[in-house]
Amino acid sequence: MERGSFSSSRGSDSVDFEAELSLSDKLKVFKSTNFDPQSYVTNRCGAMSEKEIRHLCIYLVDLKKASAEEMRTSVYANYASFIRTSREISDLEGELVSLKNLLGSRANIIHGIADGVRVESLNDGTNYSGKDDAVDIEDREPTNFDKWLSQFMENLEILLAERRVDEALAALNEGENVVDEARDRKSLPPSALLSLQNSILEQRQNLADQLAEAACQPSTSGFELRSSVQAMKKLGDGPRAHTLLLKSHQQKLNRTMQSLRPSGTSLGTAYTTTLSHLVFSTIAQAANDSLAIFDDEPAFTSELVTWAVNQTEAFALLMKKSVIAAPAASGSLRIVTECVHICLGHCSLLEARGLALCPTLLKIFRPCLEKALLANLKRIDLSTAAIAAADDWSLVYSPVGGRSLGTSVSSAVTSQPKLSSSAHRFNTMVQELCEDIGSLEILHLSEQALEGVLQSFNSYVNMMINAFPGSVETENLEGSGRRIVKMAESETQQIALLANALLLADELLPRAMIKLTPINRNDEQPRRASDKQNRPQEQRELKRRLQRLVDQLRDSFCRQHALELIFTEDGGVRLSAEMYLSMDSGRDEPEWFPSPIYQELFVKLTRLASITSDMFVGRERFATILLMRLTETVILWLSDDQSFWEEIEAGARPLGPLGLQQFYLDMEFVILFSSQGRYLSRNLHQVIKNIIGRAIEAVQASNIDPYSMLPEDEWFADVAQIAIKMLTGKANFGDVDRDTGSPTASVSARSVSSVHSHGSN
Repeated sequence: MERGSFSSSRGSDSVDFEAELSLSDKLKVFKSTNFDPQSYVTNRCGAMSEKEIRHLCIYLVDLKKASAEEMRTSVYANYASFIRTSREISDLEGELVSLKNLLGSRANIIHGIADGVRVESLNDGTNYSGKDDAVDIEDREPTNFDKWLSQFMENLEILLAERRVDEALAALNEGENVVDEARDRKSLPPSALLSLQNSILEQRQNLADQLAEAACQPSTSGFELRSSVQAMKKLGDGPRAHTLLLKSHQQKLNRTMQSLRPSGTSLGTAYTTTLSHLVFSTIAQAANDSLAIFDDEPAFTSELVTWAVNQTEAFALLMKKSVIAAPAASGSLRIVTECVHICLGHCSLLEARGLALCPTLLKIFRPCLEKALLANLKRIDLSTAAIAAADDWSLVYSPVGGRSLGTSVSSAVTSQPKLSSSAHRFNTMVQELCEDIGSLEILHLSEQALEGVLQSFNSYVNMMINAFPGSVETENLEGSGRRIVKMAESETQQIALLANALLLADELLPRAMIKLTPINRNDEQPRRASDKQNRPQEQRELKRRLQRLVDQLRDSFCRQHALELIFTEDGGVRLSAEMYLSMDSGRDEPEWFPSPIYQELFVKLTRLASITSDMFVGRERFATILLMRLTETVILWLSDDQSFWEEIEAGARPLGPLGLQQFYLDMEFVILFSSQGRYLSRNLHQVIKNIIGRAIEAVQASNIDPYSMLPEDEWFADVAQIAIKMLTGKANFGDVDRDTGSPTASVSARSVSSVHSHGSN
């Protein structure tokens, strides 16, 4: 049930205000031109008890509040039309007053002419009201009225000359009372009445002109201004008085602003604070004066709002030209946001007086803020690129400095992560940008900043991709003689690139971007609750987008190292079908050991695991996924290499039992060391099984039973395990049984020396 709904339980006289009715339907009875409040109350409340009447009163009060709220909502929805209509009404009222005065003057003139004709006829012998038939008007003695009128006009002129406003107003009111009394009693001839009226009107106009002139004087104090405007309102010249009130405040504001013209040293927050306080305090004083003198009459309120909006626009344009434009163009976002924040702070204080001027400021300041944001993002990209050109890609703690760092080296070291120099610069500038934008709590601009930071991080990730020696973009730049990023030659440096991206995406950038989420907004409680529910989802989406950029860098790393294993420096392919097809052409049984490319893959992965364990402390999952992806990249390349499988399956020489056994051993070797390193994924395991099955099918196609030629699975596991021990230097062959049936018997001293030579490389 709607608040304030009331139902009486009294039979046919029950009062049931239906909760389902809309507010407009409930107000129809009050909108009628024939609505009689007394009759309404009598009809409704005649048979009610005290409790029912109390409930009805509560309902009517609530209905009044709802009506006022509906009117406020309607006014805000059509604010521009409301102001325009109110201004037109005010102008029309002024024109009607002028027209009334003009018609009154013309009527008095007509009456005077008619009275003159009548006086002439009286001079010809006609009686005036049955009295003084033979008295000649020109020769008669001055009457008491003539004496009073002469004294009245003389006193009034003296009061006006001495600017004794209150006494002059009292005298004018006295004269109007005399006119009204004489008109009612018909005690004066029309000519005398007309003369008195014209004299009073003339003196009223003179007094109004004097007050208007005084109100416009620079030396007029606030008290004198309010007194003059109040007097003009009493004289019936309210619209002109209100306009002069606002004009006087504007003139004083302009004179003070001219004395505050900015110089080279006064630009910035100090000038902004002084000027903003001056402008909005003047608007506040004008609003107070208008409300105190004219109350809340719609016409004057409309003029006040229009004037306040114009003053705010003029102030915003001045700020934009003299303070904000230059920093915005150069990307000095902090200066721009501080100035805007100061202006909005002073402007918001006027909301208590019913003046919501912040949208007017934002309409003018927003383009400057957007320009400053874009310039700042561009400066982040350029500054990061400049440092990346000389970055040695070593991870260090951030140097002391910046807005968010502590006061001591120890506190800075403990609170800051280890990044390379370009990543530190990128992080610092992004943190400052998000802090500046977040302080304004402007949702639209926050969204722009969020997208801009993501684009900047994307640019930085691409820059780090170009730092890989095998990057195509880098090769093009080197061919043109330009290098915008220093190469990460060693594996440690390349892992450092991944550490940069991971720390930024997983911790630092989300911490900065959370400042762009407007948390403390003066909205309704349900909306705040909705924001709290949506915020985790927005943060998850943000982290997903950041993680995708990190994955691009990781995939580039894996692709580069996989290509280094698969191809030689001169462009040859090391992982080819020939290495397996040629094994069955010899007469002697080969020395069973994993192929060199897989030995190098194992050595590389072991080395990378050692490096990542030091760099990714607390982020071991990322290191595991990195090794997993690198292994998958090599194996997937083998699985998708059409030329490799064309030679295996349909080449001139079929794959023989020895080649199949070597291939089987290589795949089991990959499964074993991946499993021991805990980076054997289900996908990798399945792909390897599919590859082995495809090779077995190729041998079966040659009418050879592969299973009769292959050793047991334990043999492959033993050989792979021995290879791992040899490659890691943990094998002790002095005590190894050299039985011909043992897998170690197939490993010669030449194989061991070959393995060590590969490991040293």
